[in-house]
Amino acid sequence: MAEDWRERKKARTRGVIQREALRLFAEQGYDATTVTRIAEAAGVSHTTFFRYFPTKEDVVLGDEYDPLLEAALRNRPESEDLVERVQRAVGEGLGVVYAADRDALLARVRLLLSAPALRARLWEDLQDTQVLLERALAGTDDPAEVPMRVRVVSAACLAVLTTAITTWGREDGARDLPALIDEAFTELRGELT
Repeated sequence: MAEDWRERKKARTRGVIQREALRLFAEQGYDATTVTRIAEAAGVSHTTFFRYFPTKEDVVLGDEYDPLLEAALRNRPESEDLVERVQRAVGEGLGVVYAADRDALLARVRLLLSAPALRARLWEDLQDTQVLLERALAGTDDPAEVPMRVRVVSAACLAVLTTAITTWGREDGARDLPALIDEAFTELRGELT
């Protein structure tokens, strides 16, 4: 019981820090907003900020989506082709995230598109996501056992996701993101046939 309370408190604190950071980034710009200012706005110490987010970039990039995606992929039927597995797993996870945090997600995407420091870090994070996709689709944690076909499909699916999310951000969230992602996957599937 005490463990549940601690975890809820940590999640609340993390959420407050992230919300205040996104608000300040929108008001002042990413580069002009300091970690000290974010901590003050969130009502935490500078040290507490760094317990939750190792860097300022992590406030924007840090999320728990990759483990959710990996679990969803591993639970998809192996009878589905690889692209379908990714599309359906993303659809399941995104539906929940999008319904609960659409505005925060859009704010984060806008920042990623506008701040060069974030775009550089995003590239690193995308590489980690591709490895995750490869592991989940190949059903192995050993990178040496991932077939080239799985690597190529993982890269293509990641490109589809990145393109759809980037388009959504550039359009200022005008369209429904899950529908846009499905449209992008439909385009990929059309090119593969």
